[in-house]
Formats: sequence, C-alpha cells, structure tokens
Amino acid sequence: MEEVRLLGNALPNIPWQEKPEGCRSAVWRYSGNPVIGRNPTAKSARVFNSAVVPFRGGFAGVFRSDHRDGVPALHCGRSDDGIRWEIENEEIHWKDMQGRPYDPGYAYDPRVIEIDGKYLVVWCTDFGGAALGLGVTEDFLTFTRLENPFLPFNRNGVLFPRRINGNYVLLSRPSDGGHTPFGDIFLSESPDLTFWGRHRRVMTRGGGWWQNLKIGAGPVPIETTAGWLLFYHGVTGTCSGYVYSFGAALLDRDNPAKVLARTGDYLLTPEEDYETRGFVPNVVFPCATLQDAATGRIAIYYGAADTCVALAFTTVDEVTRCLSENSCLLEGDACEYR
Repeated sequence: MEEVRLLGNALPNIPWQEKPEGCRSAVWRYSGNPVIGRNPTAKSARVFNSAVVPFRGGFAGVFRSDHRDGVPALHCGRSDDGIRWEIENEEIHWKDMQGRPYDPGYAYDPRVIEIDGKYLVVWCTDFGGAALGLGVTEDFLTFTRLENPFLPFNRNGVLFPRRINGNYVLLSRPSDGGHTPFGDIFLSESPDLTFWGRHRRVMTRGGGWWQNLKIGAGPVPIETTAGWLLFYHGVTGTCSGYVYSFGAALLDRDNPAKVLARTGDYLLTPEEDYETRGFVPNVVFPCATLQDAATGRIAIYYGAADTCVALAFTTVDEVTRCLSENSCLLEGDACEYR
C-alpha cells in the first residue's frame, strides 16, 4: 500500500504518548488508563462507551453514564487536554424540534460527529425497543432531538463526517430484541437526515474467531488519501461469556459500501485489569477518535469492561501497515443487494 495520509485538520493539542520501546502492537495503551474511572459524578456509577470531539480549543463530548438505578443516560463532558475530564452530573435534557421536552427513557453508546459547524449525536435510544436516536447541538449546552433514523431494532449508528455524493451516510447494525444474534454492518443514505434508503450490507462477521459472533462500527470514519479508515469492534463467544476486541477496515472514499481492506487480526483485545474486570468483563469498545492530519497521530477512546473510559494511540502508518500485511476480506463484504 502506498503512503497514506490523513485528510482534515491539524490538531496540535491531541492527547498523545509515544509508542513504548519494544511494543509490537500497532495500537498501544495510555499509561495513565483509565482516564475516567468509577463513580465520576454523584449520579454516575460508571461512564464508558463515549464520544469526544475538538471544541473551542479544547475538547467536549457526550458520555454514556449508567446511573445508580442501572439506567443509562447521556451526559456532557469537557476537557482542556483530552485526558482530564469534567463530566456534568445532570444528564442531557433534550427538546424536540418544536421545543417540547423529550426524555429518551434510556440512552447509551453515543457517537458525536461535526458536520458543517453542527455536532450531530447518534445513540441507542428507547423507541419501542432499542433503536437509533439522532440529535444536534451547536454549543454542548442545548440539544435538539431529530427524527429517529430507523425502526427498532438497531444499534451502533455512526455517521460519516461529511456528505458523500450529496447524501449523509450512516453505518448501523440491525439487530433484534435480544443480544444481537445477527451482527453485520450496514450502510444507509439520506438527503436530509430524515428519510433513509439505499441500504447496503458493508461487512459481515467472521474472518477470525475474535469477530465471528457480531461486529459493529466504532468511531466516526476517518478520511484518508486511501479511503475511509473505520475502527470497528468484533465479538466472540467463549465458555465464560463474550469477548469484545477491535480491528480496522478501509472503505472506498466515493462508495463506502465497498471494503478495500480489513484486519484479519484484532488491533486491541482485553488484557489489562481494567479491561478484563468490571461490570461486563473482557470488553474494549471504541467509540471515538481524535486525529492530527499534520502528524498522522490518532488517539482512540474506548470503553473498558463497561465500567470506565480508556485511551489508546496509533498512527495512520501503523494501521495501514496492518491492513496491508494482514487483510481479510470476506465473501459477504460489500455484497450490495444480496
């Protein structure tokens, strides 16, 4: 694979730690993990699976907070350096497009995407069953709920950071009312964030035991000169429960339903104590990245054991090397109408 560059903006204050000497992995953990631990606010027992973006010289985010009654909600958070976070104790109070209060009932696993100066939030919401919620904010103070993109059941909604061929593009994983016995990644398009169609199956589970049960889109895809870099989680079942790891794929820039490459091996799997022990053991679940186009650096935020937020690092060179040397495309990937 030829040299690949990140497209987009420079981010000189990206949180960063150099690769440890002797590390053989393309992704390495922050030595100060976890960056958000247990009980970070009076309401919050656990914060994990959350999304962050650059904002006004620092960083802001929408965080999954499991309250002390066990119900998940979305909270705002802010940071000067992307490592030390202040999470608001009060959950986000949404209003609909008519200005009426809206309570999603439960809300979890958000992603945040900046498009044309507005910050779109996609999350899993209560809509007669788990479905994708969609909302928008400009200041991380007031939040407006938009129309839900799909019917139940659906999870892991991730918008691309710009329109492609004139349309908004959304990745998702259709599911059922249980714990997702089917788990492939699909793509849908919309001209207006309200009406969705042109559905395509993009990636199928399999291609290694670490992703043989289900897969799901992770952070917002990163645009590069070679295509869209997508980090995604894969799940396998073991005799003692599920194990969540994550890998990467490269999607075509003009037709992101087309998979160009996909890691056969995981990039990160639960190994550290904060990943293997917690509310749900053996989970690393990526939901956000920050990237610096000037240096090729990428910081990855991931939920650890459904208990805390952790941080890892890589570069576009490291990941594309893995995609070049260890790609594993499956027959069902980018299978269009089939």
